[in-house]
Formats: sequence, C-alpha cells, structure tokens
Amino acid sequence: MSRSIKKGPFVDPKLHDRVTKAVAAGSRAPIKTWSRDSTVIPEMVGLTLGVYNGKVHVPVVVVENMVGHKLGEFSPTRRFIRHGGKIAKEQEMAQKEAEKKALESVKAANEPAKKK
Repeated sequence: MSRSIKKGPFVDPKLHDRVTKAVAAGSRAPIKTWSRDSTVIPEMVGLTLGVYNGKVHVPVVVVENMVGHKLGEFSPTRRFIRHGGKIAKEQEMAQKEAEKKALESVKAANEPAKKK
C-alpha cells in the first residue's frame, strides 16, 4: 500500500539531512544508509547511496526513474543461486563441456589455415 498523499513520502530525517548537506557541498562520496524504507526524492538524483542489504552497503546511483520508489528495491537482500539440484547441476556441466569442445574444434579448424 502506498502512503497517504497528505502525509507525503517518508524519508528518514537523518538521511534527508545528509542528502541536503551533500547536495549543498557538491560531494560525490557515497552516503551510507540503513533506511531501506525511505522513498527516493528528487533531491537524491545524481547522488550515490550505500543501501545496506543486511551484509554490505550496496552502492546505488540514483537516477530520475527511481524517484518515488523505496531504497530497498535497489539493494536485494537475497541472492538467487539456481533452481534444481543434482540433475540441474549435471545438465549445466554437460552443457559447459559441449561448449568447450565446440570452441576447441573451431580453434583447431582455424589453426591449420593460419600456418599455410
């Protein structure tokens, strides 16, 4: 659900203060924040924010299209590895081997032509 229009977008007061100071100073240094629920406001455009994902601060360069979204949307907290188990892994390895053999055959076909 979105926030009421009369209340306006939520931006952590400490983050807002740091953003206004950075804009006034023209600083390019990333601003670290833990406030993933803060909304991106137009004053943040062009700044680099380090949004915490639970492990590290992910650098997010704010552009115009991000205005109105939450900072947490640009710093994923979970890392997708892959679906499937043993069978999917075996299929992936077989595909890599096939690509490797195809690459070697192309290289072998090109080498005699270069020697002539």
